[in-house]
Amino acid sequence: MTAWAALAALLATTIPAHADLSLCNRTSFVLRAALGIEEKGATATRGWFRLDPGGCRTVMQGVVSAEKLLVHARALPLYGSSPVPLSGQADLCIGDDDFILAAARGCRPPNRLARFTEIAPSQTEAGKVATLAEEAEYSDEQARRAGIQRLLVIAGYDASPIDGMPGPKTDAAVGKFLKDHDLPSDAAGAPDFFDRLVAAATSPAATGFSWCNDTGFTVMAAYGVDEKGGIRTRGWFRVSPGKCVRPDVSGTPKRLYSFGEAVEPDGRPVRRGTDTLRWGGATTLCTRETTFELADQSDCAAAGLDATGFAAVDLAGRTHATIRFQD
Repeated sequence: MTAWAALAALLATTIPAHADLSLCNRTSFVLRAALGIEEKGATATRGWFRLDPGGCRTVMQGVVSAEKLLVHARALPLYGSSPVPLSGQADLCIGDDDFILAAARGCRPPNRLARFTEIAPSQTEAGKVATLAEEAEYSDEQARRAGIQRLLVIAGYDASPIDGMPGPKTDAAVGKFLKDHDLPSDAAGAPDFFDRLVAAATSPAATGFSWCNDTGFTVMAAYGVDEKGGIRTRGWFRVSPGKCVRPDVSGTPKRLYSFGEAVEPDGRPVRRGTDTLRWGGATTLCTRETTFELADQSDCAAAGLDATGFAAVDLAGRTHATIRFQD
């Protein structure tokens, strides 16, 4: 019997069945979620469950009650750092690929600890439901539309603003995407539409701007873009080895600014002698160690920020630009 099945069997001895547990995604991001359950001192975790914007997925069938139900959720790597706020009550084990782990409070490599948040699902006629949301407080329909808008923007289509609202600009972007990919007019409502959008958003051949990591290290990347006479910087985006990430840059800017730094598994910068392995340039912009979005670049040090050298990327007259991180 697997660790997960054993814990489920333990719960079944005390809790009546017929109440599945579902997770619903009311964010504008495609999420991966992991579930943790605790009962009578036993702890187990299971993942990953993919949750498309505006959709729900059953993550546990039959018996779902326990002393504690917890969830860890993160956006797909193509978005950069995860936007899902997690206050967290427990550090439990997760794996990189699909996993079922018992004794989840103690990890053995390659598994690692992640912050889980306790949830209190609502009881419905179909079972118990827990919802993951963001500040915009989307409905299911709005979350789906905002998720489509966000991935279209990352793939190089002008579907901004990302607000979950219908309109001719979003319709035109969807129509152009369908035409460019030889898809029927009803494909936007199909269950696999987010698969198609994710594939387009991570393709280095698409329009827009992307980073591709040709090293054996994780690279944390940031960009800057001209905005209302100034430059707004945003980071950090995690670019895994051998992968490409397309940040959600709105509109069609003529110039971007790019920075990347390779990091070890513990987060320390990768060193080459006395230098760190990084990719930047001569344009000094502000960053900080944690996730950021900064509009004021006037005096980084006075604001308690880091002054970082970014490389200018000219996009004028180009449909696509790719920065490749190479060792």
